[in-house]
Amino acid sequence: MSLPRRALLAGAAAAWTGAAWAQDRPAPPAPPRAERLPPQAVTQHSLALPGRTLRFTATAGSVALTDPQGAPQAEVATIAYTLDGADAATRPVTFVLNGGPGAASAWLHLGALGPWRLDMRFAPSAPPLLQDNAETWLDFTDLVFIDPVGTGYSRFLAAGEEVRKRVWSVAGDIESIAGAIRRWLVQAGRFTSPKFLVGESYGGFRGPRLARTLAQSHGVGLRGLVLVSPVLDFGGRSNAMDPLALVALLPTLAAAARGAASRAEVADAEAYASGEYLADLLRGAQPDAVARRSARVAALTGLDPAVVRRHGGMLDMFAWQRNATPGRLPSLYDLDITLADPDPASPWSRAPDAVLDSLRAPFTAGMVSLYGTRLGWKLDAPYEVLSDAVNRGWDWGSGRTQPESTSHLRDALALDSALRVLVAHGLYDAVTPYFRSALLLDTIAPSAGRERVSLATLPGGHMFYSRESGRGALREAAAALYR
Repeated sequence: MSLPRRALLAGAAAAWTGAAWAQDRPAPPAPPRAERLPPQAVTQHSLALPGRTLRFTATAGSVALTDPQGAPQAEVATIAYTLDGADAATRPVTFVLNGGPGAASAWLHLGALGPWRLDMRFAPSAPPLLQDNAETWLDFTDLVFIDPVGTGYSRFLAAGEEVRKRVWSVAGDIESIAGAIRRWLVQAGRFTSPKFLVGESYGGFRGPRLARTLAQSHGVGLRGLVLVSPVLDFGGRSNAMDPLALVALLPTLAAAARGAASRAEVADAEAYASGEYLADLLRGAQPDAVARRSARVAALTGLDPAVVRRHGGMLDMFAWQRNATPGRLPSLYDLDITLADPDPASPWSRAPDAVLDSLRAPFTAGMVSLYGTRLGWKLDAPYEVLSDAVNRGWDWGSGRTQPESTSHLRDALALDSALRVLVAHGLYDAVTPYFRSALLLDTIAPSAGRERVSLATLPGGHMFYSRESGRGALREAAAALYR
């Protein structure tokens, strides 16, 4: 899960920088001192799935973060699933994060990896009924779902503004999560286990940085990374002005227009986007360049040529969304899913997102039910599946460049020849287009480990695992990486 809908509405020039989104918003109030989370709850479970039965232990609890003097600063809620009877020394353990910033790990937990999942119906009133997940990863790895501070039930313990500013930042977030992982490994006695990390969206941005920080500062080496719909570089994402942002998005628009099931079906769009289209974008407003790119973009996307020409052949995701299906609004997280346009006369849509806003209530209710009825860990507190306070309060840094993780990925691969990486994207995701990651991964030299990075593109959007085929394909690709 990526940045909440409010970030999408910050305007094309500011979209996806995060810092620009927060500039005109007041910082949230300093967090009050909170009560401690309950002691951990341990329960035993059995799943009868096609072809196998899984018996496992679930542990719902938390790990504490402290300052250098040992004073409690925050508690990070975790849910761990460990297969019964396995050898802890050789059994892999995988830490799972979502993104935002401000998203709890519920999305990957109940959407794809955990032993139980929700039927992802895109409506707030969809019943949050948990069902056995035949595509769970528990067959080949233990799972630890982590909710960063301010998400889920995780909370600050120290009062005041200082700790919030430190933790809700690009660097502080990495250090707090790395500290939580190390503490969990110590408490569980799992320091010798093979260790993996799965991160979605901003969680994918975290992945390479966590690999470096864990190895350098905590004595924890990761064997593999699975990056789901990741943001590897926040630079070049202002769709209105940056040519590479337009280049990265165009194959996604073509895939949605064609109903493509594979990347091969939009190979012509990729070749055009990174070749003639880029060249004509660099020619700016020259009439012949505008005419050429407008005609070709209209043909690839199926939009009215007059509409594309009005935009100068430079379609960002908002322009496409407003013009793709009259009377309907596609979700920018999955261009294949739409809702009725509540204000079709408006030139700018402020409507809810057909994916993000429809799933927020069911996933919240699903996690509350899971904690209370199956895991026996009950709290009289709101569960923050997507925290606006965290996102508004995020410190993106004050440097001249936007945050990126591609260089951290290159460094991690070069340092450890055993590290394997899987990057998975949905073809219809306009929030984190797959072609953007493809271009960035191609900057990694073969000698530095490019052959140890695989890119999977699947039908679907940002949460392609909402489709059974997407969950199955992700599980199959991940199982290969673990082997």
